[in-house]
Amino acid sequence: MPKRLEEMQRDLWTYLLLVWITCIPYSSTAPFANQSRSLQSGATAGHRGPNEGQRILSRAKRGWVWNQMFVLEEFEGPDPILVGRLHTDLDVGSKNIKYVLAGEGAGTIFSINDKTGDIHAMKRLDREEKAEYTLMAQVINRDTNEPLEPPSEFIIKVQDINDNSPQFIEGPYVASVPEMSQVGTSVTKVTATDADDPVYGNSAKLVYSILEGQPYFSIDPNTATIGIALPGMDREIRDEYMVVIQAKDMGGHMGGLSGTTTVTVRLTDINDNPPKFAKNFYDFVFPEDLGLGKPGGKVKATDKDVGENAKSIYSIIGGNEKGVFEITTDSQTQEGILMIKKPLDFEMQKHFNLTVEATNVRYGPTGPYKDTTTVRIAVEDSDEPPIFTRPTYVLEVHENTAINTVIGVVTARDPDATGSPIRYFIDRHTDLERQFNVNVDDGKITLAKPLDRETDMWHNITVTASEVRNNSQISRAIVAIRVLDINDNAPEFAAEYEPFVCENGKPGQVVEMVSAVDKDDPIQGHYFEYRLVPEMLNNPNFTIKNNGDNSISILTKHDSFRRQKQEMYFLPIIVTDNGNPPMSSTNTLTIRVCRCNKEGTIQSCNLEAYVLPIGLSMGALIAILACIVLLLVIVVLFVTLRRHKNEPLIIKDDEDVRENIIRYDDEGGGEEDTEAFDIQYMVHVTLVNSTAYWL
Repeated sequence: MPKRLEEMQRDLWTYLLLVWITCIPYSSTAPFANQSRSLQSGATAGHRGPNEGQRILSRAKRGWVWNQMFVLEEFEGPDPILVGRLHTDLDVGSKNIKYVLAGEGAGTIFSINDKTGDIHAMKRLDREEKAEYTLMAQVINRDTNEPLEPPSEFIIKVQDINDNSPQFIEGPYVASVPEMSQVGTSVTKVTATDADDPVYGNSAKLVYSILEGQPYFSIDPNTATIGIALPGMDREIRDEYMVVIQAKDMGGHMGGLSGTTTVTVRLTDINDNPPKFAKNFYDFVFPEDLGLGKPGGKVKATDKDVGENAKSIYSIIGGNEKGVFEITTDSQTQEGILMIKKPLDFEMQKHFNLTVEATNVRYGPTGPYKDTTTVRIAVEDSDEPPIFTRPTYVLEVHENTAINTVIGVVTARDPDATGSPIRYFIDRHTDLERQFNVNVDDGKITLAKPLDRETDMWHNITVTASEVRNNSQISRAIVAIRVLDINDNAPEFAAEYEPFVCENGKPGQVVEMVSAVDKDDPIQGHYFEYRLVPEMLNNPNFTIKNNGDNSISILTKHDSFRRQKQEMYFLPIIVTDNGNPPMSSTNTLTIRVCRCNKEGTIQSCNLEAYVLPIGLSMGALIAILACIVLLLVIVVLFVTLRRHKNEPLIIKDDEDVRENIIRYDDEGGGEEDTEAFDIQYMVHVTLVNSTAYWL
């Protein structure tokens, strides 16, 4: 009750203050300008006007400015409101004094009585639209319109009243705060604005309060900061709250205006819940022939949290000592998918008991949250294909092994309890030349064709094993057969050598370095022995020298090699390897005798070079060839002309016959005539006549 009384007294004082402020323009005067004019308030509007010679007394209130007037906003009445009065010392009752008003709003918002100087507001003013107006006042002669005093500027200020309620410009608001936050944790801050004058009075002084949202939230009345007011707010129970905030002006006192906004507060998730399996036991049946990496069953642990806080990973923590199973996490469904890493064997183990654990990816306030369950797996028997004792077999056989020799054995068995017999076959796609056979009953591999290591060192074939009772159950094994070498190839020269010896060579000069190759591949490596054939041991021209690296050098014995004497020499050499038994071959070197310069560079190796002229240029050769072609053309032309001369003439008509007959009266002279004529001239004449005939 005392508090309520105190608020009523405060509101009363506020009302009296407003009345006092409103009455100020009507109860005060101030000097107008230069002590010759005065500003008289509207409080004297009801008094009798001053008589001529009567002086209007005025006083200046402390703190007021002479060039300001005040008018209350939003004032409405039947008559224009009196703002103030202008008065000059020149106005002593003279009727030729005229007051003139100019500036902002003059004539539209404000009007002046040109006789009395009274200023009225003709419209309702709004301080929030315009807070003050600047005007110019002047006294002029009514008859001549000549100024009696200089113009003076003054301001009319619009006084504020509490006519605007607070507004939340940015509302409604949406905020979030982690669940389980402590009391006092800041959620968000709201802001309201008031269009009233924040300097004058309490019209814009705002106080904030919560209308809805208690006891969960609180708000600071001055800063408008919203905070947590209740501990233990759990998102899993309620994740959203609607809070209504009020802002009230006049400092929150009675009579003040208010505005409201809403704040939607959402609780964000924290990892405060562990994952939980729906069942304590899961039972699955896995077929024995389930492929590796194929899913066999799924488990799932749910979590009340959301997002990353609800994600879990699964692991097998018990019962998987042999590493037969693995579990992966489906990132989309958050399920644990059980798969096998090793083949199942019904005959070896029929049941498995696994312990599966689900653990949150993110740690909670007290550490990682987890849960476990038991997975019981029963292995279902399946008809399995045969199993080879080894997935890959490696066999060795010498290349001279006889046909039908057994070179190895493959073995497979039926893992099922029925124990079906096994039949073996060779996949002929891997043995196109059919060099091997396999016994269909016991898996023995035999040689079908001779082998040559120098052609194929390795043979890779595939052997299949199928059950007699079920041909669809097939297994495969790779058999790699290595062909072992025997010494069945003689060594030979490594290249086609073209040695030569210079005529001006010296004794002991190296003619050629010779090496050999062998297609065989002995374990101890190659070693070659070189020697001349027996009939060439006393060769007077050349000898051989062992270089110690499986090569030899051919050396000259003298310096008297001449092409005119002998153009080529043949040197047969025997090359023998170190195999068992050793193999040898005879290779013959053809050594040419050549003409060389001082540096040993070949200039010519042909004996014809001494007979034929050398040094012909390309131009000379072309000229010779052109002459030959020209002679051939002349011969062909001559033969053609002779052929035309012997052919009978074709007579088209009688006129042509008469025109082409030529009469000769000369008598031939026989051999004397023949000798008297030049044969070349006669050929020329014949050619001309033949041409004239055809034309």
